Amino acid sequence: MTRKQPVATTLYDMSVPTFLQTARAVSGFLQKAAIHCQQTGTDPDDFATARLYPDMAQFWFQIECVDNFSFWGLEAMRTGAFTPPPLVGPAPYAALQDRIAQTVTRLEAYTPAEVNDWSGRPLDLDLVHISPRPMPLTSETFLLSFLLPNFHFHAVTAYDILRTRGVLIGKRDYEGQ
Repeated sequence: MTRKQPVATTLYDMSVPTFLQTARAVSGFLQKAAIHCQQTGTDPDDFATARLYPDMAQFWFQIECVDNFSFWGLEAMRTGAFTPPPLVGPAPYAALQDRIAQTVTRLEAYTPAEVNDWSGRPLDLDLVHISPRPMPLTSETFLLSFLLPNFHFHAVTAYDILRTRGVLIGKRDYEGQ
């Protein structure tokens, strides 16, 4: 019996498909929330400032972070600088849906060869909200220890806010396809 060689997981495989699956799921549950509002006669813009707990960030922030920790995180691996755009703040619900649609479109544009070329690249990012001094990272450690946990935290928090406001979404809506 011959032993099979382990299959290498590429930087692209760990990032883009994962980001796309969840960003598409976010787009889907945002659409379900819009339908919920049509059916119940409520204003979807009311979701923008909703939050789970008084000291937690609002819904609009969660949606912006889904974009910031996916697309802008990949851009940090490409450029060496994590420079997401300034926060927009409370936005109309349709603008939040558009932002996620743009996130999906931009993520779909990355090619495996392009992303895999950033593998092992050293990053010396100034993430002052985590550490008072620059943190030396590689693309892989940045992805696994910073981007993915933050991305999923904000995506699930957006889901939870909608769920607590009565939108009929479930685990499969979050998981995506």
